[in-house]
Amino acid sequence: MFMIGPIGFAAPMLLLGLIALPILWIVLRAVPPAPVRRRFPGVVLLLGLSDDESQSDRTPWWLLLLRLLAIAAVIVGFAGPVLNPQQARDGRGDLVIALDGTWAGAPDWQAKSDRVAALLTEASVNERRVAVVTLTDLPLAEPLPFAPPSAWQDRLANLQPQPWQPADAAAYFADQGGFETYWISDGLDYPGRDDLLSAFEAAGNVTVFQTPRQVTGLRPARYEDGEVRVSATRTPIGAPSDTTVTAIGLDPAGVERALANVPLTFAAGQEVAEATLDLPPELRNRITRFELTGTRSAAAVSLGDDALRRREVALIAGRDIREGLDLLSQLFYLREALEPTADLIDGDLADVLLANPDLIVLADVAILTDIEAQGIVDWVDQGGLLLRFAGPRLAASDVGRSAEDPLLPVRLRDGGRSVGGAMSWGEPKALAPFATDTPFFGLTIPEDVTVTSQVMAQPDPTLAERVIAQLADGTPLVTRKFSGDGQIVLVHVTANAEWSSLPLSGLFVQMLERLAVSSRPAAPEAAELAGTVWQPQELLDAYGRLQDGRDLAGVAGELLGAGVTGPQLRPGLYATRDRQIAVNVIGPDTVLTPAGWPARIAVEGMDVLRATALKGWLLGAALALLLVDIIASLAVGGRLRGPRADVAVALMLALALAPKAQAQTPEDFAIQATSEVVLAHVLTGDPQVDEVTAAGLLGLSQTLFRRTSIEPAAPMGVNIETDELAFFPFLYWPVTADQPLPSRDAYGKLNRYLRSGGMILFDTRDADTARFGSGSPEGARLQAIARSLDIPRLAPIPPDHVLTRTFYLLQDFPGRHASRDVWVEAAPLDAVQIDGMPFRNLNDGVTPVVIGGNDWARAWAVTANGAPMFPVGRGAAGERQREIALRFGVNLIMHVLTGNYKSDQVHVPDLLDRLGQ
Repeated sequence: MFMIGPIGFAAPMLLLGLIALPILWIVLRAVPPAPVRRRFPGVVLLLGLSDDESQSDRTPWWLLLLRLLAIAAVIVGFAGPVLNPQQARDGRGDLVIALDGTWAGAPDWQAKSDRVAALLTEASVNERRVAVVTLTDLPLAEPLPFAPPSAWQDRLANLQPQPWQPADAAAYFADQGGFETYWISDGLDYPGRDDLLSAFEAAGNVTVFQTPRQVTGLRPARYEDGEVRVSATRTPIGAPSDTTVTAIGLDPAGVERALANVPLTFAAGQEVAEATLDLPPELRNRITRFELTGTRSAAAVSLGDDALRRREVALIAGRDIREGLDLLSQLFYLREALEPTADLIDGDLADVLLANPDLIVLADVAILTDIEAQGIVDWVDQGGLLLRFAGPRLAASDVGRSAEDPLLPVRLRDGGRSVGGAMSWGEPKALAPFATDTPFFGLTIPEDVTVTSQVMAQPDPTLAERVIAQLADGTPLVTRKFSGDGQIVLVHVTANAEWSSLPLSGLFVQMLERLAVSSRPAAPEAAELAGTVWQPQELLDAYGRLQDGRDLAGVAGELLGAGVTGPQLRPGLYATRDRQIAVNVIGPDTVLTPAGWPARIAVEGMDVLRATALKGWLLGAALALLLVDIIASLAVGGRLRGPRADVAVALMLALALAPKAQAQTPEDFAIQATSEVVLAHVLTGDPQVDEVTAAGLLGLSQTLFRRTSIEPAAPMGVNIETDELAFFPFLYWPVTADQPLPSRDAYGKLNRYLRSGGMILFDTRDADTARFGSGSPEGARLQAIARSLDIPRLAPIPPDHVLTRTFYLLQDFPGRHASRDVWVEAAPLDAVQIDGMPFRNLNDGVTPVVIGGNDWARAWAVTANGAPMFPVGRGAAGERQREIALRFGVNLIMHVLTGNYKSDQVHVPDLLDRLGQ
């Protein structure tokens, strides 16, 4: 293709016709020979008379220029000009398109996918085999998956970034033979990248595609000096910037909310910004994660664990006859161990239970009243931890002797030397190594820790499974049992140094930490976690979305201790019954370094210029110039006066009125909206979004016309500020991140519309990257729009909702995306399903809102000739998804027009027959 700047020509030889333009100019400017003049006396009579009509003896230069421009536009138009034509790169042989595929590339993953699609188009021109791989998800046991470019076009939607960085990628490409590499970089440096570049260069030429972009990550929060410190790091380039860190957790009702916000400010060239949050313990302990506002990646989320949470611990001791002797107090060593890492609560037991602490410590407390004991039992069953220490009072009592006490993990033996139940030996006893199935496994036992006296456990069949620490001779030292959601732990020695040197050692503090009595000040080491298994609770994807991980296999403690994220250890929250550990993408010392490339490596941007054909524009311009030429020629010839001016006037009116659309009056709008069933959409102000939405409703209207008795007219766009909404039974509202909020009058119209039976389908179109309420820009805008709307209580579409059967029997509601997060008005509280009936008998109302992000308009959209406008999925599965999306649209409109008619129990036999029940 012949190029002139950004414009290419499909038939450049036609441009040679421009050479003829000077010749045409000369021909048109040629003056005919002057006539021979003969004097005739009678002509004298005409001297002094003026001629009202004058005729030029030659064509004016500006009219000639107009005609030449029209001819030039025709010549250039037929030469096939294209703005920004996509030229195939020179290349032969196999091609590897490698994407970093890390969390750093998640915010602009669509741009990377578009670049890959353009590279595949170029490769198809040169008939090259292509392998598209993400470096974070390499097929390690397989060779490079080379295939024709057309095959990869259908698989692009399956490529997704991962919340970790590549590891050992160079070894995979070392023995793969020769190929050229297009490297789609996320812009960050990471270990092994230089080795990977060397492996690519050894295989062939390397071209890098990378757009310089600021990358920001949130470091784990930490608790220091009574405050929560949050910090973020970024690539140390760029101008000053501000961001906000949001602390998210559960409110007392169990609903996830933003509990606090704090601004962060980066100075120019500054790498780290830090701020503090001063929160009360009740609020601080509710925080589950921190998020950077406006950033969509796993690095923008920092999960909280036991390292942040300071537990509330109530300390209660039996009456001590040695008042004033701190070192002999039952609570002295407990206070010293817990004060740096926990919030201590004092008071009597009744007041403590009202405060609902995380843990209650009873140090040598033997006898409790029935009311106190029942209160503690209920508190433990709800998830509390009761930690008891033995002592002279417990040893002298009869608690747990004849039968197991509800507040003791084991029965206690009678007997003892001097304290009525305590046992003494000639020599102090050391502790035995901790077993692998105990929470103390991995702790080092100091040689100077010994036990001289303790209360003994009564042997029974359950004793072995309840012992979590013992002496060298096998005598139980710490026992535990689970009760409801909580647990009861008994340390068989005193909390002071009277019976044991354990409270004098660092092992005492470590054992309290392992029992989750206090939060850990730092992340545990790998050796400490060796031999343990941790269950994933919540996992992060590359976009920073939380996913349920409880169905996945457990993770070895060695991997968790190493803290290196990857396919075997995904970022997220891991737990045992006693503890929680968060694995975040960004660590406390993480430094984000921009990727640098040697001068020999060609680096290109990520933007893809769209090719635009200019032929139609140029031919249209030529036609307009010729029309102007006709009028100008008539004017120059003096023919715009008199009866012969009618044609010219008609041409001028046509030119003046053709491009203008007649303004639509409110009466015309009302007639068009009410004469037939019309599906309407809210105009967002984004021409592209509005055009796609109109095409989507057109496709749905055509489907309704073919399959149902509904015959909709062409869809209409609605301006919620100026147009009447009551004419339309259904409004499709595509939510964009920057659309303005409605005015007060518009909110009034919207609320009247919702209360009078209308339905609005809110579509955030972000289900491929976000979930309902996850804080995407579109989701945040929807929340802002919905604050002033009269929207009822919402719930996900239940399996027996009327929308699942108004026309088609459905259980999925996909659009171009297939998320199940679709919300409707919650069913009435009294709508209880009757035994034997598969569907609830609901009222005749219509859910006023449907909220989701599946981008239904793009799945429904059709072109002018009825062909699908956008691809959905790939292959037959994608067309099946499009069909289900259309069926959901049919069900939606039938629900709007018929209400809950299909919830009538008279339809149950037919529905059961269709369901095969």
